[in-house]
Amino acid sequence: MVAQAKREWIFDDICPTPSCHASTVLPLENGDVLAAWFGGTGEGKDDVDIWVARRSSGTWLPAERISADRNIPHWNPVLFRRENGDVILFFKVGKKIAYWQTYFVLSTDLGKTWTAPRELVPGDVSGGRGPVKNKPIRLSDGTVLAPASSEQPDWLAFMDISKDDCVTWEKQRIIPVRKLVGGKPVPMIQPTLWESAPGKVHALLRTSRGHAYRSDSDDYGKTWCKAYPTQIKNPNSGLDITRLEDGTLILISNPSAKNWGVRAPLTLMESKDNGETWTEILLLEKRGKQGGEFSYPAIVHVGNKLYMTYTWQRKKIAYWEVTLG
Repeated sequence: MVAQAKREWIFDDICPTPSCHASTVLPLENGDVLAAWFGGTGEGKDDVDIWVARRSSGTWLPAERISADRNIPHWNPVLFRRENGDVILFFKVGKKIAYWQTYFVLSTDLGKTWTAPRELVPGDVSGGRGPVKNKPIRLSDGTVLAPASSEQPDWLAFMDISKDDCVTWEKQRIIPVRKLVGGKPVPMIQPTLWESAPGKVHALLRTSRGHAYRSDSDDYGKTWCKAYPTQIKNPNSGLDITRLEDGTLILISNPSAKNWGVRAPLTLMESKDNGETWTEILLLEKRGKQGGEFSYPAIVHVGNKLYMTYTWQRKKIAYWEVTLG
């Protein structure tokens, strides 16, 4: 049950770029909140870089640009906290998605300053390692599991595992999925993850089939069952999930079933039975006469408080705080 909900803009009249997309959010222990996104003249343009903003004392400070190369498009930032308290920001770099490289920067002062960008897996051009859109999760055994995917040559999802807190990574096998007519696999990318019990990990995935697919693992994300369709509608758009301490799952997504359809509405849904059934608890954005785009959401929680960001019409990044009763 939603007790309180508030939306605000990370930037309003002072947008640092004409276009923005694909945000990530991270609340900090001192009460500040970090958010990041990619922005430039348009997705895939050479001037697109990563932008990071910090919310302090209830106010969003001016965004800071992070770039590994000012002449190559940047994509899909992901924020995460290491066990030692450092903040790590992953992001993709590349003119073609199929050949993305993953870079990262670190902050030891809660996002006030950042290191120079470095490759996550030096020399890798397989389409990107580490998290592709959604946050990694730290499993009960301390392992960090990053939800990854590749678009080379088909849309396929996999996990990247780190046992040394995001220093080195071990790429796992592709999540199996049934084949379509013609022999190609069901296209699925951008997993979002939760652990329901020690070693039991689950993934929801964006697909082109009108519904999100799901896969399950019993061995801390090393191997996965064949992905299967759920009742969660998905218009081939990003989605994200967080698991509360009582086991409740909170999903933010676009519950529309048309492939490449309008990315609206945007809702919060909850599940009390580990993702078997879902109930809408909050409408964040509704579909307008012209459709609209409210997409690529990110969600995390601290206690009973949810922190969310998403793309608003490619012009702004929306930020929500929702307190559950």
